[in-house]
Amino acid sequence: MPFAFPEGLAPEVYPLAWLVGRWTGAGVIKYEGIAETPFRQELVFDHDGGPYLRFASTLRVRSAAAADGETTDGEAPDGAGEGDDAFDTVWSTETGYWRISSERPDDLPEGKHALEVLVTDASGRLSLFLGLVGDGRVDLATDFVARTSTAAEVTAAKRLYGNVEGRLLWLEELAAFGHPMGSYASGELDRVDGLS
Repeated sequence: MPFAFPEGLAPEVYPLAWLVGRWTGAGVIKYEGIAETPFRQELVFDHDGGPYLRFASTLRVRSAAAADGETTDGEAPDGAGEGDDAFDTVWSTETGYWRISSERPDDLPEGKHALEVLVTDASGRLSLFLGLVGDGRVDLATDFVARTSTAAEVTAAKRLYGNVEGRLLWLEELAAFGHPMGSYASGELDRVDGLS
């Protein structure tokens, strides 16, 4: 099936066009000091015609997991068999902008584009990610992290997003709370609206 660029999308962000839409799905959080916790996610990439994509992400967990830090041993990691209503507590929300850099490094492989991503987290953190996009894959690493005095002590992060047979798979690594970079969360999402 041929791919159609979303109506009104700025040519500068054509390499990101495959992300535009509303995605939903499930995943798991597991990090040093955090019990394995399934979540449901809604992720939206949209545009207003400017040379960037806007994005918003919300992760929700079951209220018992948020309150008690329960482990999910013996359960399906995606909460299979439970409706989305069971995931009623917001774990995290993010908003931001994704832009293709106007500067192209000389050694950048053909088909790859330099990417700049600004992420604000409602818990008090602002991160600047730099990376590459191409061939249905995004690789990002933080260049700068700022946080309020009450925000979690996150010092660095890496993210990977991939288009795998029409699904959006992602994973994130964190360096936080004095721990070295390690796996934090991953998810598998399906597009539910193209937002063209």
